[in-house]
Amino acid sequence: MPFELAVNEFYTLFISGFISSTLLPGGSELLLIYYVKNNPESAWLYFFVVTAGNSLGAVVTYFMGYYFYWGREKAQSKHQKAYRFCKKYGVYSLLLSWLPLVGDLLPLVAGWLKLSIIKSTAFIVTGKALRYVLILISTLYLI
Repeated sequence: MPFELAVNEFYTLFISGFISSTLLPGGSELLLIYYVKNNPESAWLYFFVVTAGNSLGAVVTYFMGYYFYWGREKAQSKHQKAYRFCKKYGVYSLLLSWLPLVGDLLPLVAGWLKLSIIKSTAFIVTGKALRYVLILISTLYLI
């Protein structure tokens, strides 16, 4: 594969992972599966790129919750389950930040609650990496 194409794949996968972890919808899992099926020798590189993009997007969402105050009360009342869950379990709740829909809210709520950024980042990256490892292994050996 030409170098330019590989670089474009990594950019695309990183951006897809980033967008997928914010409050916007995205499909980084399907893109990862597609790339791994077409280029299995780069599977672990794809894994690191999509995990970095997805984790960075969640950390940006965390900082949005930490620093931006507009609409916070309305959002907290609208997302009471996520708020109570994150308040009860703290940074450990961020292991589930990979879940569809509710997972995108958890870093935002962690920011609202001013949870430790170091611990929050560690648990975000761990949760997201575990999800992508499962997808990667499933793609390589089961699909």
